[in-house]
Amino acid sequence: MNTMKRDRQFRPLPVPSVDIHGLFGDRQDAICDTTAETLLDRCVEAGMLDAIDTSQPSPGIVIPIQPWGGTTQMFWDSDLGKSIETVAYSLYRRPNPKLEARVDEIIDMYGKMQDEDGYLNAWFQRVQPGRRWTNLRDHHELYCAGHLIEGAVAYFQATGKRKLLDIMCRYADYLITVFGPGEGQKRGYCGHEEVELALVKLARVTGNKKYLDLCKFFIDERGAEPHYFTEETIRDGRDPANFIQKTYEYSQSHQPVRDQKKVVGHAVRAMYLYSGMADIATEYNDDSLTAALETLWDDLTTKQMYITGGIGPAASNEGFTDYYDLPNESAYAETCASVGLVFWANRMLGRGPNRRYADIMEQALYNGAMSGLSLDGKTFFYENPLESGGKHHRWVWHHCPCCPPNIARLLASIGSYMYAVSEDEIAVHLYGESTARFDIGGAKIELAQKTRYPWDGAIRFDVTADTAARFAISLRIPEWADGSTLKVNGQAVDLSSATIDGYARIERDWKIGDHIDLDIPLSPRALFANPLVRQDAGRAALMRGPLVYCVEATDNGRELNAIELTGNLAAAKTTEIAELRGAVAFDIPVTRDEADWGATLYRTTPPSTKKGTARFIPYPFWDNREPGEMLVWVRAGEQNGE
Repeated sequence: MNTMKRDRQFRPLPVPSVDIHGLFGDRQDAICDTTAETLLDRCVEAGMLDAIDTSQPSPGIVIPIQPWGGTTQMFWDSDLGKSIETVAYSLYRRPNPKLEARVDEIIDMYGKMQDEDGYLNAWFQRVQPGRRWTNLRDHHELYCAGHLIEGAVAYFQATGKRKLLDIMCRYADYLITVFGPGEGQKRGYCGHEEVELALVKLARVTGNKKYLDLCKFFIDERGAEPHYFTEETIRDGRDPANFIQKTYEYSQSHQPVRDQKKVVGHAVRAMYLYSGMADIATEYNDDSLTAALETLWDDLTTKQMYITGGIGPAASNEGFTDYYDLPNESAYAETCASVGLVFWANRMLGRGPNRRYADIMEQALYNGAMSGLSLDGKTFFYENPLESGGKHHRWVWHHCPCCPPNIARLLASIGSYMYAVSEDEIAVHLYGESTARFDIGGAKIELAQKTRYPWDGAIRFDVTADTAARFAISLRIPEWADGSTLKVNGQAVDLSSATIDGYARIERDWKIGDHIDLDIPLSPRALFANPLVRQDAGRAALMRGPLVYCVEATDNGRELNAIELTGNLAAAKTTEIAELRGAVAFDIPVTRDEADWGATLYRTTPPSTKKGTARFIPYPFWDNREPGEMLVWVRAGEQNGE
């Protein structure tokens, strides 16, 4: 495959520059209809506004201190920050004066609570004011700052209101005085990474490089010896060895980041760290960071990732265990972790379009992440197993409600993940009905994408420009998309010669009326796991386009493990399911064990079988109808795929 030098810089289009329709538009409508307001309502019900309302006495400790020395109440600022970010994106799509006024009220509370020096944290101002910056390892101070910064940037972009942005700039300016290599400064960093990618967003929206420099400091300092977390605990009179996870691998601070080769620890923390590293690699053209990230990327995607793009199989550390340890029914696969993988993959595209990252971004987005939000936008998954006996369902809220606003803010801002622009090129990473607006070479360009993807693989792009302009349009050709075709103004393009790093690159003088037709064949395909993934031995999973498919008891009755794939996938018949917003399902021939066991637990004769069909639906849409069993990895017979 042709490859491109990586000294280019691609930055995502701002959310307001992309109008979204189709499947993602439907998800955004659900967020506007219910999720955005639901997030604020449930933050209020949890007591989060009482925590920042300085006109009232401090509520004190509402959620008890846990064995690890903290409480999820410490994270409330982050929940409000992500909720504000979600509301911001929803306001751009659909104005809602009532919701906007509620956020303005929250912002006013933060403005009144902020210290003169710029410090801002509900817990350490109102509950434990003497404990500021004493436990960066566990207490999430910088993490909370990061989410409030991201909320501020989004709210400014959506409404033009600067109040929260100015509040968070003051806080970031204060952080620059607290953290750094200078005398009297702290050489620390957050145990839960997040502020890193937030500082990059702040730098990009304000144009102030000092925020990039602070982000780079946090990344460069992480894992350096003498270890900051060890020194911090000794200063605070605590035992450095006595903490709940017992290893700095949990927070990816066990080595300097450029020396790390294996993805370890808490999955969400890892994804946020790698996202910040990738942003800094782009902004500083830092090949040493990119090289480390490429090694970590391969480690994750070839040994530690579910087919859904879910990551982190274990609840014990909300993260990674051993290579090829990918249990299905007990999979943790936190929604936030797949959201984080989308973040990381997207930022790996900052140094140029590359299919190895964008394909995984799409896979994690559609499956591991999007499954976390119900079709009506009201309920959520925290864990995303690949098999259920019928007892795993979405919930209304959670004692640690990080996932609801995380998946909501991702889907509400999806336009910035679909398109990225450099000085002379627009890259289309994801397909879906949308219109993108951007400037290249002094020309104002509009690129309208017309498609029913992922249900149909026909994609048309119409180019509108206020003046003729020369630039490149790069379109991702997914690795699985055998037989794709491309035409420009009706003329066929040879994909083999036009494709660079998995993207078809078309450079020309574009004018009004130019159009591109890309056709990506969508047909069911079977995937088989490496034999080292013992839980999937003798089984296959089905995909169509970017979507993983599963069987549900709603369509197939109980005992889904009785289904065996034995037919030809080419015989699959597609159908649209109205209950699932018109999602494309498919019916395929299968063999099924007869339920002829009676009361016997074991016997010497195998079960009798019969031929039939099974209906497969998109995995992200499961548990939106009648509750029941679900299964991704189905038993595979010898004739499957012939």
